[in-house]
Amino acid sequence: MSTNVRHVNHDLSPMRCPVSLEDVDLFADGSQEHWYEAYEILHRSEPVYRIEGGGISAGSDAFVLTRHDDVTTVVRDPSRFRVVSTMRVRELADRGLTPEEAYATTRNLMQASMVSLRPTQELYFQHRRELTDPWVGVGALRHREMITRHANELLDEWIDDDQVEFISRFARPLPQRVMADVLGFPRQDVTLLADWGDALVMPFVHGSGLKHELTSEQAHEMGRRLEGFQDYIYEHVVAKRADPQDDMISFLCDVTYDALGRKLTDIEIAGIVHAMVLGGLETTQYALEEQAQLLCEHPGMFEQLRIDRTKLRSFTEEALRLRAPTHGLSTRVTTRDEAFHGVLVPAGSLLHLRFAAANVDGDEFPCPFDLDLDRKGIGRHVTFSTGPRVCPGATLSRLEQQIAWGVLLDRLDSIDYGDGNDWMHQPGIMLGTLKLNIRVRKSSNPLSAGTGRSSIA
Repeated sequence: MSTNVRHVNHDLSPMRCPVSLEDVDLFADGSQEHWYEAYEILHRSEPVYRIEGGGISAGSDAFVLTRHDDVTTVVRDPSRFRVVSTMRVRELADRGLTPEEAYATTRNLMQASMVSLRPTQELYFQHRRELTDPWVGVGALRHREMITRHANELLDEWIDDDQVEFISRFARPLPQRVMADVLGFPRQDVTLLADWGDALVMPFVHGSGLKHELTSEQAHEMGRRLEGFQDYIYEHVVAKRADPQDDMISFLCDVTYDALGRKLTDIEIAGIVHAMVLGGLETTQYALEEQAQLLCEHPGMFEQLRIDRTKLRSFTEEALRLRAPTHGLSTRVTTRDEAFHGVLVPAGSLLHLRFAAANVDGDEFPCPFDLDLDRKGIGRHVTFSTGPRVCPGATLSRLEQQIAWGVLLDRLDSIDYGDGNDWMHQPGIMLGTLKLNIRVRKSSNPLSAGTGRSSIA
């Protein structure tokens, strides 16, 4: 086991560290503290891990895939391995429901909004190219100055302190402020946006099992916390239709979607905004805090990156591989009988794709637990998935990470672990420590005044 996977919290976990296949449970309370040990066991003993009765339909099973080649095979072929959300959207569309009727039925705003936008897989590319890429995909570079400004403003608040809680003071608020600006929400509403973001990810934090199921009480609490979110989006849609600004919601209000030959409705816009908030906050937060940990654990690397910014992209990509923010998702269903490593996976089986395990597969990445800035094919990890369903906001997240570290490297001489850390992780499927105290040393000779220069390779 690599030394960069922390062991200090093992004794604090409700479950013991697995030493054999019989000990492995990726979804048990406290399993987050032992995931990487479990991945080594699964790679060695059972890369196709059956969960009996875990499928979508009664009597069907689920299978956890942990090998890189298996995960990439699945995500690159959505016709052979159907996307669960697309299946549900198609079912709603086949019933002839309008988006409003679908929302009343499911209370799932994202799925309801897609009923007329992209009820089939074939429209996914067009949806992304026309509606989201201009703002969080290929067009994300337009936000470079804005992201740099937010990173500097956050750093200004604590750069003179000896120690800072990095998550609450930087890693968490940066993507919140960035997403508010991208969408066109006022700065004073960032706290609201953060609260709604927390509510949206409840299934992935507090849901149980591989399907992230909430209890009725948890589902009620999630609904309560999301009260007002849809109305808030609608209010901004109305305002921006009347007075467009340079932001994503104004763009969505005005764009003509070629697949339908018309402009988007309010609920269709709200669904896209919902998706941006769901995917645009947590991933970048967790990536930044894990990158800070890696820098603390590798003496000299902060100074190396400070001197040679050409290595910054390699660092962020290697960190995304080593410490994937989202460890796995149950997103695909087999359309026919399949076989992985000699294991029969019947048609209709649910597949849980363990992205983080695929990222440390020794068959794909030699010395997989080493942070290697000279690794060949640095972007082969599947942290943002890959293929036709790659995360639409991956470019924006990468941009935020590289700019953030460019600013920190410009204005700090070093970072190290502070006092009071236990590295305990939140529950759920996302790798996020509950706190991260770091010591910082302000640079007496800041580079380029925090412009993040040369931070984007």
